[in-house]
Amino acid sequence: MNNKKKESISIFLPKFLEGDTGEMIPLLSPEEEEELNKEGTPDELPILPVRNTVLFPGVVIPITVGRQKSIRLVKKAYKGNRIIGVVAQENATTEEPQIQDLYKVGTVAKILKMLVMPDGNTTIIIQGMKRFQIEDVFQQNPFIIAKVKILEENFPDIKKKEVKALLQSLKDSANKILKLNPEIPQDAQIALNNIESPSFLTHFLSSNINTEVKEKQNLLEINDGLKRATLLLEYMMKEIQMLELKQEIQSKVHSDIDQQQRDYYLRQQIKVLQDELGYESSDQDIENLKKKVENKQWPEAVAKHFHKELEKIERMNPMASEYPLSMNYVEFLAELPWSEYSKDNFNLKRAKKILDEDHFGLEKVKERIIEYLAVLKLKNNMKAPILCLYGPPGVGKTSLGKSIAKALNRKYVRMSLGGVKDEAEIRGHRKTYVGAMPGRIIYNIKKVQSSNPVFILDEIDKIGSDFRGDPSSALLEVLDPEQNSTFVDNYLEVEYDLSKILFIATANSLDTIHPALLDRMEIIEINGYTLEEKAHIAKDYLIPKQKEEHGLKEEDVQFSKKAINKIIEDYTRESGVRNLNRKIGAAVRGVAKCVAMEEKYNKLLEPEDVVKLLGPEDFEREIYQDNELAGIVTGLAWTSHGGEILFIESSLNKGRGKVILSGQLGEVMKESATAALSYLKANSEKFGINHKIFDHYDLHIHVPAGAVPKDGPSAGITIFTSLASIFTQRKVKRNIAMTGEITLRGIVLPVGGIKEKILAAKRAGIKEIVLSTKNRKDILEIKPEYIKDLIINYVDNVDQVLEIALLKTKVKKPIDLSIIEPPLPGAGKMSKIEIN
Repeated sequence: MNNKKKESISIFLPKFLEGDTGEMIPLLSPEEEEELNKEGTPDELPILPVRNTVLFPGVVIPITVGRQKSIRLVKKAYKGNRIIGVVAQENATTEEPQIQDLYKVGTVAKILKMLVMPDGNTTIIIQGMKRFQIEDVFQQNPFIIAKVKILEENFPDIKKKEVKALLQSLKDSANKILKLNPEIPQDAQIALNNIESPSFLTHFLSSNINTEVKEKQNLLEINDGLKRATLLLEYMMKEIQMLELKQEIQSKVHSDIDQQQRDYYLRQQIKVLQDELGYESSDQDIENLKKKVENKQWPEAVAKHFHKELEKIERMNPMASEYPLSMNYVEFLAELPWSEYSKDNFNLKRAKKILDEDHFGLEKVKERIIEYLAVLKLKNNMKAPILCLYGPPGVGKTSLGKSIAKALNRKYVRMSLGGVKDEAEIRGHRKTYVGAMPGRIIYNIKKVQSSNPVFILDEIDKIGSDFRGDPSSALLEVLDPEQNSTFVDNYLEVEYDLSKILFIATANSLDTIHPALLDRMEIIEINGYTLEEKAHIAKDYLIPKQKEEHGLKEEDVQFSKKAINKIIEDYTRESGVRNLNRKIGAAVRGVAKCVAMEEKYNKLLEPEDVVKLLGPEDFEREIYQDNELAGIVTGLAWTSHGGEILFIESSLNKGRGKVILSGQLGEVMKESATAALSYLKANSEKFGINHKIFDHYDLHIHVPAGAVPKDGPSAGITIFTSLASIFTQRKVKRNIAMTGEITLRGIVLPVGGIKEKILAAKRAGIKEIVLSTKNRKDILEIKPEYIKDLIINYVDNVDQVLEIALLKTKVKKPIDLSIIEPPLPGAGKMSKIEIN
């Protein structure tokens, strides 16, 4: 056999023949066979008796060895040359066969693999090589060793017509057996087509034919290949006849059963099984549905549609495939809360108390809910507004929905929209589709059994879209107060009133929300909590909750104000309080361990105790650093986790007027720097700057930390102040910070995030703030105690900024003006300008 033939035969090897690394067990290569032929087969062979099988040359089969004699034989042979003689037993029931119990002709085999099974048996994979005949026996114990004579193959020339015809008949018969017997794997066809050797073809088919061991042994004992092939064809024709007869009988028996008799028989069986299991019949199910909806309050159009569908079901065969689908549909119609509403609680003081108890801060949101309740109380009929709580993660947007439901005494539903890409999730599938289901809006209404719940649409900004539709567009009807009173779910097919539901959407970003969808919602921004608010939340909400969850009593541990601030400032960096809750939990767990192990610990935790419990600080807070250098200004920035201060540095170097920006600045921030420099150049005479200095000095603007991306227009006046300071060599006033956008006309525009920026400045030790006059309204929203002792300057243009921020005195090192040619009038005055 060549390698191609062996690969095709290996298709029939079971999975347990794979080696430890998963590769197929290698068969004997032609080189190995040639080497064995040169060496010759030993005259003496250990004989392995086998039951119910006959090994043929070239064929690979697995054999399970269970007898002790056979196990000893196999193990010894496997350690040696792995050559054994395989002979079939005449009687398969003989447990300890002797030489007289075996056939005289067998096959020389090589052990390819030996596997020890968990049950103690040994399985060997063997490949047949040559036929032999037993001539004498040398020993019976511990296993049989016999003298053998090798039987040579004798097959006529394949070029003869009768030989070709016989081989083709064998292949055709084998293919017919493959078609008639579905249990044989289809890979056998490939293996059969790849066999070219006539001798191996007969051996291969003889090994796989479905016949008795005695007949297979007859095939093995025939020396004449032509006679063996002829007898094999006879056996195969018998098998084909048996398979055809079997198929014909099965077909005939199947067709004799009348279809009506079959249906009746199956229905009777189902009825008996239902009675035994206590299930109600289909007629009883329909009667129960009719009773269920007798007194149901629902729209007349819906009632008419329901009874029409029920009439269709009554005319339908219960065994029809559409029957269970139709029954599920009418049951769903009956179970929906068409006119069932929770009674609203209009006690506004109680509602305000609940909202204040559950959430600290969030004054705008609470005020909006109280307004809604007030109008509803007075009018007693108002379409529910669509609110969208917009803000960073962890600020309590989702949990606020529970508090609102509690305050209103309504049912609460939450539906997460993150990752939803299928429009059917909102509108449902059409009833005609296989596996049709209602949309999640209608499904959740049925689940809570109320038509006016508080419905939270969580993560509405994370809706996707693909070939299955656009869920954002499907939500347009749901969230439009003018349309959702007649919302139609594809599965429901009738209108459902959603106008009484209080929809509250939550989002982390408004940029990814569909503009039309955004237009239908009332946006309420939650900017996050300040340090002071976080400290209050930690003290009144998070710490008591963590103590209770970890089994600690009130007196077991207390957090000092400084310890709480330490956790907030040095271990968290977020707008919400989710990570703060985790860190407090970690500290409480450390105390719980000490309590459980009866170790000593401080019951009043201070900042040093926090470091012991939580390890080194995760973040470093920016603190105002005083300096004596020109060109360094403190700015204010807003981040997703609150406000921060940042430093803007400028320096001059001799060069050709090149401008360098560094510190991972975004496009908007780069444009602010360009605008600031342009205004400074345009008004250089007003600020006492020789305009030729811009062409002979390189300017470098840097914003630490360099690894953190920064963007936004807020640094406009800060960059301008830094440039004015470096070019005029006037230092910036101590303990001052600023924020605002600059225009090419020098006008200071308002920016956002004022509350977070002001509180960050106060924490950093800043005493004075510069803002746009138009930001005065933002200051009015901050509690007075948060901005106590802060000086706030309101400006309209950058001239006012420089007047407030820059000192009149200059630094001591002068700018070298000798590089400016020719000398300019007033160069002597400019030479007094000093530079660091």
